[in-house]
Amino acid sequence: MRFILIYLIILIPIYANENLLSLYQQEGTQAIEKIFDAELASKRYWEERLDHIDTRFGYLEGINHLLACDKNETSLKLYSKDNNNSFTLSSDFSAFVGKVDGDKQREGDLKTPIGIYKLTQKLDDVDPFYGPLAFVTSYPNSFDKIRGKNGSGIWVHGLPLNQKRDDYTKGCIAIDNTHIKYIEEQIDFRKAFVYIDKAPFPKVKKETLSLVLSQLYTWRKAWKESDIDTYLSFYAPSFKRLDGLDKEKFSRYKKRVFSKNEYKQIHFSNINILPYPMQGKKDIYLINFHEEYESTSYQFSGEKELYVQLDASSFTILAEK
Repeated sequence: MRFILIYLIILIPIYANENLLSLYQQEGTQAIEKIFDAELASKRYWEERLDHIDTRFGYLEGINHLLACDKNETSLKLYSKDNNNSFTLSSDFSAFVGKVDGDKQREGDLKTPIGIYKLTQKLDDVDPFYGPLAFVTSYPNSFDKIRGKNGSGIWVHGLPLNQKRDDYTKGCIAIDNTHIKYIEEQIDFRKAFVYIDKAPFPKVKKETLSLVLSQLYTWRKAWKESDIDTYLSFYAPSFKRLDGLDKEKFSRYKKRVFSKNEYKQIHFSNINILPYPMQGKKDIYLINFHEEYESTSYQFSGEKELYVQLDASSFTILAEK
């Protein structure tokens, strides 16, 4: 119910008229919700919403900092959100990356992974080889795990305090100690992503993000309304979930759940949408958000991730956490 009230507070000034009030009076809040859900699923709404928002790096509600590592250039760039909610280049550092070229696949292959990762922890007490401090990344992320990639201990760290080092790492990203300290001072690591590719961070079109956001809410609308056919149409034949369910098992499970036809409240916040680097594939996007789900039989509050592939009119979900 609290989500309905939030929607009403935000959106009634846009829609308030006698017809809407009459609908509320006759059919209640669920009828109003359907109107708002349909509007959130429209590309037009998101085109207007994004018109004055900086979307060069994606749609970013929940992060304030982006570390972009170009493995070919061996650089690490720091972009930070300014007072106008625009991401600007704060610093550009030289970096050491893995000894072996390519995308990390397994423990000990000496490769720096390609993907998008969170900074999960800051380590102040590290071996002097790693400089004064290190940030731990979330490698392997859920998409990595679903694709069978393994390994651990991919850090962004400094340089040895009392010894020389080679011009490469075992897979980490290493930068000068003054630079790692600068990053520590400038960012809240809990609100940062690390983007790693063999190219600079690509610029994202508003038209693309409008399509992704409208389809995200079309998927949500089908979920709320227990429209199983529309809901499952978003999932690729090769779909896998982090818990191991493939498309066939996932479909059977969702059909059982949707057959209850329960009333659901599903709210998304802190939405982040970024182009996901993946060798051999284009138009892959990470959608990361906080989800609040409530029905008669189940409640959930936590982080959600979708890895989707975009086409001209929609997206298909490749993986889900």
